[in-house]
Amino acid sequence: MVETQEQRLQVEVTERGIDVPALCAWAADPEAGAVLSFVGTVRASKEGRRVLRIDYEAYVSMAARQLGCIGAEMLSQWPTRRVALLHRVGRLAVGEASIAIVVSSPHRDAGFAALRHGIESVKRRVPIWKKEYFEDGAVWVQERP
Repeated sequence: MVETQEQRLQVEVTERGIDVPALCAWAADPEAGAVLSFVGTVRASKEGRRVLRIDYEAYVSMAARQLGCIGAEMLSQWPTRRVALLHRVGRLAVGEASIAIVVSSPHRDAGFAALRHGIESVKRRVPIWKKEYFEDGAVWVQERP
């Protein structure tokens, strides 16, 4: 049986925690020699300031649509088997995963290329914003390469 693109792609904007091992298990494929992941987490400090938390907001329907477009590009431009892109919204504590991208591919080079395309495209194109909270105040962050 041949899987459709919809069966090979998982995207979600969610308030729930991201289960990275479950995503890796889902992405595993007998034809894939590599399962690669990128997990972005809330760091404890930024530019010498202690981070207390981050709040993520999104235009959810558009963000999910863009994640789907990026995932479809990853499936079509590289010999990938499965792709998952999940991004959190809401309040996240230091150490929590804000984004996870998982790719399975026959060989690691293609998987790494697809993974890099995924995270760079998410940063550029997906309408998700973050507000970082520090001990001395908060700031909205505009993170675009």
